[in-house]
Amino acid sequence: MTTVPEAGDRWFRRYVPEAREAPVRLVCLPHAGGAASYFFPFAQAVGERVDVLATQYPGRQDRRQEPCIDDVGALADAAFAALRPFLDRPVALFGHSMGATLGFELARRIEAAPGATLVRLFASGRRAPSRAGGELVHTFEDDRLLAEVARLSGTDTRVLADDELMRAALPAIRADYKAAESYRLVGEAALDCPITALAGDADPKTSPDDVRAWERHTTGGFDLHVYPGGHFFPAEHRQRIVDLITEQLAAHTARR
Repeated sequence: MTTVPEAGDRWFRRYVPEAREAPVRLVCLPHAGGAASYFFPFAQAVGERVDVLATQYPGRQDRRQEPCIDDVGALADAAFAALRPFLDRPVALFGHSMGATLGFELARRIEAAPGATLVRLFASGRRAPSRAGGELVHTFEDDRLLAEVARLSGTDTRVLADDELMRAALPAIRADYKAAESYRLVGEAALDCPITALAGDADPKTSPDDVRAWERHTTGGFDLHVYPGGHFFPAEHRQRIVDLITEQLAAHTARR
């Protein structure tokens, strides 16, 4: 059963009961055009080892009547305001594609918040912030934009086949692509927390070398994991990635 944590208002979903004894809370951030439900099987696989919150951006699913946010900084500000009540225990972030860029900006805000503890950022399928720029997919006309979404295979094939559903999702898809593609890093920002970067070896959007460049954005340690597959490799290697996340978060807990 899906629940909306009271303190999280519309921003967060739980797909398993709250893991009250878990020492770390993991906040998951979807890709461009994605929704919190992308992390349903992920939360199921994690179980009670980590308390998992999936982020629901405005403009999709049950928030479809709300205006989309097409700027990463503004999205990070709004998400951080909603996340504040959940910073009562150490937090880690997992973001895929656009969600990784958003995770980086959200991480900067968490590290600046008094009393908050950021354990680690997991950046998946996205070039490092210092290598952002150059894409213009958000300017494509509708059919070409939908073809790009289909090419990356990040959407359920049943949804892809439903033209009405896909066109209804276009405003959120376009806004997210604009946010991701217009993002520019300000300054030479580096996080204090470690960064674990994940890449697909055949990702047409992001090369492992571009993902490896996340190393320059942390003073707290870095590791890179490359998996077989394209842009949505996490779906093919879900259990391996869940095991990696829980092992790294458990190691942090053991050191405390």
